[in-house]
Amino acid sequence: MRKLDNLKEIFHSYEAFLIDLWGVMHNGIELYPSAMEAIENLHKENKRIVFLSNAPRPSITVIKYLKKLNMDDKYLDNVFTSGEAALKAIKLEKHGKKFYHLGPEKDQSLFMGLERNKTSLVDCDYILCTGLFDKTMNNLEYYSNLLSRFTSKIFICTNPDLTVHKGETEEYCAGTVASIFQKLGGKVIYYGKPYEEVYKMCLINDQKTLIIGDNLRTDIKGANNLKLDSIFISNGVHREEFKNENELKNLLNKYNVKVNFYQSNLKW
Repeated sequence: MRKLDNLKEIFHSYEAFLIDLWGVMHNGIELYPSAMEAIENLHKENKRIVFLSNAPRPSITVIKYLKKLNMDDKYLDNVFTSGEAALKAIKLEKHGKKFYHLGPEKDQSLFMGLERNKTSLVDCDYILCTGLFDKTMNNLEYYSNLLSRFTSKIFICTNPDLTVHKGETEEYCAGTVASIFQKLGGKVIYYGKPYEEVYKMCLINDQKTLIIGDNLRTDIKGANNLKLDSIFISNGVHREEFKNENELKNLLNKYNVKVNFYQSNLKW
């Protein structure tokens, strides 16, 4: 493991770059200029750029969002999401037909065209969790009370992340609700990093790939599971835990992961 001053020091050793979005490329409000410079240079060097996000929405929705942040079309050929992986299972009725949607209204694009299968918590075959309800974003006790009588239901988590930073504000993700459900004794099926299913959509066999992410539980754990090299971006979701470089080893031990390189922010 070593501190990486610039991505250009090592980029030539890899054919593809699998990169997280929120926390690496943007903060939910704006793109990071240094990260965009890195992407621009990788593109000039004809490297395969893959964006893999634990967004609980279809890839096309995330592409539209990135365009809104002024990311150029030429970088958006390979955008994949945990929501896309979950959507395949939903369409195949892999976990049943009727679902209860637990999450904000903005995530309803995940089951567009399948609204007829949306039902109540009592009548559903499975709970489809994309996040927290708009009106109860910070009240975790609400979810414990809501789900306590329904632990026999299948619980589908479309974003394994626990939290994310939107600007300087930390927000809960679907993974937090999933952990509550598990503590109640329920079973959770996860779609997204670090679980294998989502990588099947975006990796090419025998292509030497570097994974770049800010989440040790998902991005870096996924890299470890796949035995791929990784860069940990420390100024992301773990920023409050990573006060100085001397703490890095303890942080990696806490999450039981290994990294090859680390940067505070993605920089060319």
